[in-house]
Amino acid sequence: MTGQVIRAAVAADVPAVRAVTDAAYRPYIARIGVVPQPMEADHAADVAAGRVFVTGDPVTGLVVVEEFPDHLLLDSIAVHPGAHGGGVGRRLLRFVDTHARALGLGEVRLYTNAMMWENQRIYPKYGYEAVERRVDGPYDRIHYRKRLG
Repeated sequence: MTGQVIRAAVAADVPAVRAVTDAAYRPYIARIGVVPQPMEADHAADVAAGRVFVTGDPVTGLVVVEEFPDHLLLDSIAVHPGAHGGGVGRRLLRFVDTHARALGLGEVRLYTNAMMWENQRIYPKYGYEAVERRVDGPYDRIHYRKRLG
C-alpha cells in the first residue's frame, strides 16, 4: 500500500509538509501559550536539506530529523489528525530508528513540550527515556533519548 511507504520529501511536498505540521500542532497553541516551534520551521529549507521524510498519498505523516556525530535528532514528528490511530506515528518512529542505524548512529534524541502530555505517555512505550527537563526561551521541554541496540 502506497500510504505505508516512507520516503524523502521533495520540493513538491512542502505545502503538504506545512499543512500536516500545522494540523498536528495547532491544537497545542492554546495549551502551551505559544506557537509550537515546528509550525514556524522553514519547511522548504528542511526538505531541501534532506531532513524531511513523509508517508501517505496524500501525505498524512512526516518526520524531520537532523544528523549529529553521535545521535540522530528527531526534530519533529507530525501525523494529520485524520490519520490518528492508523499506525502512522508508530511506523514513523520505527523508520527513525532504522534511519539512525543506517547512518551508523546508536542513539535517537528528541524533545517535547512539557504541556504535551500525550507525548509523555507515547515515547516511553517506544523505548525513549526522559533524561532532562529544560526551559529554552518560551518552551518548557522534556528531552528524551533512545539507545539503539
